[in-house]
Amino acid sequence: MAALVLRAAPRLLRERRGPGSLGAAGPGRASQCLIRRTFFGCPLTKGGSGLIQKTKDVCLRFCRPQSSTAAAGKSGEDALLKWGLLLVPLTTFGLGTWQVQRRKWKLDLIAQLASRTRADPIPLTLDPMELKELEYRPVWVRGRFDHSKELYLLPRSLLDPQREAREAGRISSHPENGANVITPFYCTELGVTILVNRGFVPKNKLKPETRLKGQIEDEINLTGVVRLTEKRKPFVPENNIEQNRWHYRDLEAMAKVTGAEPIFIDADFKSTVPGGPIGGQTRVSLRNEHMQYIVTWYGLCAATSFLWYKKFIQKVPL
Repeated sequence: MAALVLRAAPRLLRERRGPGSLGAAGPGRASQCLIRRTFFGCPLTKGGSGLIQKTKDVCLRFCRPQSSTAAAGKSGEDALLKWGLLLVPLTTFGLGTWQVQRRKWKLDLIAQLASRTRADPIPLTLDPMELKELEYRPVWVRGRFDHSKELYLLPRSLLDPQREAREAGRISSHPENGANVITPFYCTELGVTILVNRGFVPKNKLKPETRLKGQIEDEINLTGVVRLTEKRKPFVPENNIEQNRWHYRDLEAMAKVTGAEPIFIDADFKSTVPGGPIGGQTRVSLRNEHMQYIVTWYGLCAATSFLWYKKFIQKVPL
């Protein structure tokens, strides 16, 4: 049977491809198809023409399913890649839209806090639970300062809304650097000592003896906004208690050093006296970087959408 198959192979190729094509393909390919078909036990028709015709059908039936299966697999992989990559622009678009909503919420919150600082002052309370709800709320107290226990919160720049408005369009600005003076304040009506941020002083006025005129000794009425303790932010140095250099508001540590209660208020601008610290240094600062995120996510969405369209719609090789 094998010899019969091998003898029939040349004739098979001649009839399949026509004259002169045998040398290009070679007899081995036809023989392999015939032998493989015979190996699986399928009967072959005896005789020259019958054998050749039967063998030709066998080769076509044997080889075609392989090519069609490979094409189907490649098509499935392309479809999976196409719709999988579409998730990238869809996801970045969703993240950009979410940041738009977050930015709106943050701006509303900043506006609410800013308006809260302009509300009518109320008497200071000593209830810790109430104080937590009063941040940025104006309060008033009556008492006197203890200038012998000043603390210095630094480095700080002068908060001057008029100057900042003038320099809003400039590429760079040069604000004056210095420190905020934190002074214990004994409240005569409440019978406790609290901490008051009297305001900003430049570097050359940091020592109390350089601003004796502004060291108030009398009992006064004071208005300010309540501030809570804050955690150290990344890259902010630790407070140096020994050298009296404070970089962030740690009310528990400040109260322990001065013997005051962990209650802190920023004195308003009206508390400023000639030669003394400049009050009104309350910064309503909330982290608001949502515009950067919006530009980033929408930019990625546009870029990946363009590449996806070029690749899968216009079929441009990338």
